[in-house]
Amino acid sequence: MITTIGVLGAGQMGNGIAHVFAQFGYEVVLYDIAQHQLDRAVATIRQNLERQAKKGAIADSLVTESLGRIKTTKAMEELAAVDFAIEAVTENETLKLEIFRQLDGIVKPEAFLASNTSSIPITKIAAVTGRPEKVIGMHFMNPVPVMKLVEVIRGHATSDETFEVTSALVKKLEKEMAVSQDYPGFIVNRVLIPMINEAVFALYEGIATAEDIDKGMKLGTNQPMGPLTLADFIGLDTVLAIANVLYDGFKDPKYRPCPLLVKMVNAGYMGRKSGRGFYTY
Repeated sequence: MITTIGVLGAGQMGNGIAHVFAQFGYEVVLYDIAQHQLDRAVATIRQNLERQAKKGAIADSLVTESLGRIKTTKAMEELAAVDFAIEAVTENETLKLEIFRQLDGIVKPEAFLASNTSSIPITKIAAVTGRPEKVIGMHFMNPVPVMKLVEVIRGHATSDETFEVTSALVKKLEKEMAVSQDYPGFIVNRVLIPMINEAVFALYEGIATAEDIDKGMKLGTNQPMGPLTLADFIGLDTVLAIANVLYDGFKDPKYRPCPLLVKMVNAGYMGRKSGRGFYTY
């Protein structure tokens, strides 16, 4: 029985994951190396819960109750008793592998380990642990409290039990599951990132302005936001990282990141989080 959830990383994705699990009655241990990130995460969760209550989506009492179920820590050792741990740190393979090595030695043997990675192979992550059968991909969409999809990825060794436990958690969070095989980009980013990259190429080649590219895709294909606006929202560094995973994983030139995307990331234009990307914020 899963009652306690560990979340590693208190950034945009981590605080959203902590939010939904606490909202649905789970005890959450939220870990990050930076205290200011933990403080910001709790403030963001409070703000988002209060917004939900104001809209009538949740009871007012659930705001305090949910926050009371979240414990923050800068010590990974405090995750020792969790039943299920979800890693949601930066999309950096070296960092993720090191976290899973450490985590595997801290949590109890029966605990399950999941990664919120959007592109890094689950099989590779699982292989650095002593429990590859208990490792799975659990890719939430951003913003987590709003988006209904969770992409679930089975690694080469992931057991049926691990898959069933994860599937049950998705259901308890009132979300929908899409199951993917463990290949670069999985489902969503395998389709999404090449679309964004092609939009960047259209801008790079002078086909149209950023505004007209986004307008064309919004009004022409009924997307809620254009691909360049979405890239800014995701973070151009993250878009580039996933594009590189696709390119390296398939060795297919169709996944080659646009030189303009590379140049913008090198310049520090990361999108919304840096105040400048394809648009200025």
